[in-house]
Amino acid sequence: MTEPQADGHGQPPGHTGPIEKVTDLGRDIGEYIRQQRNTAKISLRQLSKLAGVSNPYLSQIERGVRKPSAEILQQIAKGLRISAEALYVQAGILDLPAGGPVPEAIRADAGLTERQKQVLLDVYESFRRENAAGDEDQHSNQTSVQE
Repeated sequence: MTEPQADGHGQPPGHTGPIEKVTDLGRDIGEYIRQQRNTAKISLRQLSKLAGVSNPYLSQIERGVRKPSAEILQQIAKGLRISAEALYVQAGILDLPAGGPVPEAIRADAGLTERQKQVLLDVYESFRRENAAGDEDQHSNQTSVQE
């Protein structure tokens, strides 16, 4: 029986170290940006102009060759008319915000302005807090009845 060979970095095959994870993040963010650009029906050249970054640099980001800074991601988000937070999460700069699929869908909707997204998220969260408080009251009432 043969032992698995190390990958050249002293790691067993199939192990993803920090360098591989960073490379994957760069590729993932690039793919995400390309997907958002295609969804918005914006050419690479148009987005580079809207975001204020060079065409070759944006192309390198989309191909995963370059890893953009938070500032560049913010410019790209503005050009795509999506939330910078969505790009930060995709790039691994921010953790996925709590709330599940509804807030995620709101943040990803290119048809809404940032202000509209924030208002919807605020209203949604207020409803959730109100319902959670109501659930706690109902639970405490049921507990007192059982005693």
